[in-house]
Amino acid sequence: MPVSNRIAALRPEIEAWRRALHAEPELLYDVTDTAAFVSARLTEFGCDAVVTGIGRTGVVGLIHGRDGAGGPMIGLRADMDALPIVEETGLEHASRRPGAMHACGHDGHMAMLLGAAKGLAETRGFSGTVALIFQPAEEGGAGGKAMIEDGLFERFPVTHVYGMHNLPGLPVGKFGMRHGAIMASTDEFVITLKGRGSHAAMPHRSADPILAGAALVQALQAIVSRNTDPLKSLVVSVTQFHGGYAHNVIPETAEVSGTVRALDTGMRDLAEHRIREIAAGIAAAHGLTAAIDWDRNYPVTVNDGAESDFCAEVAMDIVGPANVDANAPPLLAGEDFSYMLEAKPGAYVFVGNGDSSGLHTATYDFCDEALVYGSSFWVRLVERALPLR
Repeated sequence: MPVSNRIAALRPEIEAWRRALHAEPELLYDVTDTAAFVSARLTEFGCDAVVTGIGRTGVVGLIHGRDGAGGPMIGLRADMDALPIVEETGLEHASRRPGAMHACGHDGHMAMLLGAAKGLAETRGFSGTVALIFQPAEEGGAGGKAMIEDGLFERFPVTHVYGMHNLPGLPVGKFGMRHGAIMASTDEFVITLKGRGSHAAMPHRSADPILAGAALVQALQAIVSRNTDPLKSLVVSVTQFHGGYAHNVIPETAEVSGTVRALDTGMRDLAEHRIREIAAGIAAAHGLTAAIDWDRNYPVTVNDGAESDFCAEVAMDIVGPANVDANAPPLLAGEDFSYMLEAKPGAYVFVGNGDSSGLHTATYDFCDEALVYGSSFWVRLVERALPLR
C-alpha cells in the first residue's frame, strides 16, 4: 500500500490545517485555542467521542471501527505546544503571536494525525478503537506525564501507544525507528558555589567561587572522557556560568549550570553521582561549599523491539524497504512521549522533513510534502494493528 489515495486527496486540507496552526502557536499548557481547533476538526470528522481537558488542556478523540465499539484500543499521539522563539522565516503563514513559534513541527504532527483521523472516520476499515491523543506541554512541561496522571490510560485503556516526530536532514518520504533507546533522558543541574567575597585587590581574603567554578567546568568534562564506557552515549554540557557583578569585587557566590543527556539509566545515574562528587570535592579544595539543584527531567524514550519492527513494516508498506531505516541512530534530545512508553508498549518513529532548518531554530518550518507520508503511516498502522474481523 503506497501513500493512501484518500490522504493524497486530503493534502490541501491537511496543509491548510497545518498552516493555520503554525500561524497561531501557543506555549506549554496554554494551548486553549489549539485544543479548540483540534476538537472542532475531530467533531466535524464524526469521531465517536471527543474528550477535552485531560492533563489540563489535552484532547482525545475516539474512532470505533466498522463493527462498532469493543475490541482492543490503540493510541496515536501528537504534541500541540510551540516554543518561546521569535520566528524569522518570513513566510505567509508565519507566527502571528510575538515570542511564540512552532519551531519543532508540532503543527505538522497535529495536522498529520488530523488527516489520519478524517480518513479513518470515513473508511473505518478496522476493528476495535483508535484513541487520537493530542498532548500539551511537550516542550519542557511534561504534558505526557500530566495526561497519564489525569487518568489517560484508565479512561482510554489502550494496549499500545505510538508517536511520531519529523526529522530535519532525513529526506521526505523516509522513515526511521530503532529497538530500545531512541531519545535521551534530559536532566538539568544548577551548582551554587558559596565562598567568601573580598576586594579584588585582596584575593587572599577571599574563598573565590569564580576560580572554583572555572575548575569545576573543566573537571566536569572528564566524566564523559574518563568515567564512562566509550561505547556508550553520554553528554554533560555546562551551558551557564553566572558570578560577579563588578570588576573590583570577588563575589561570594557563583552558579554553574547545564544539562545531562543519556541513553540508559545506568549512564544517567553515573553522571549525577559524579557531578555531585566532583562539585563537592572542588568546592572543598577551594574552601567553599557546593549546593546542587538537580532536576531529573524526562526519562529515556525506549521503543519496544517488536513494536519498532511493526512500525518498520508499516512504513515499508507506504514507502518501500529502501526508504525505511529500522536501525536509525538515536538522538540525544529528549521527548516526554517517554512517559507513555514507560506505561504502555509501543514505539516512536521519525518521519523525514527534508533539507529544512534544524529543530528549535527561528528559521525552521515543517515541510508540507511530508504530511501525506505521516498521515498515511497512521492510517496503515491502525488498519494493520486492528485488522477487520
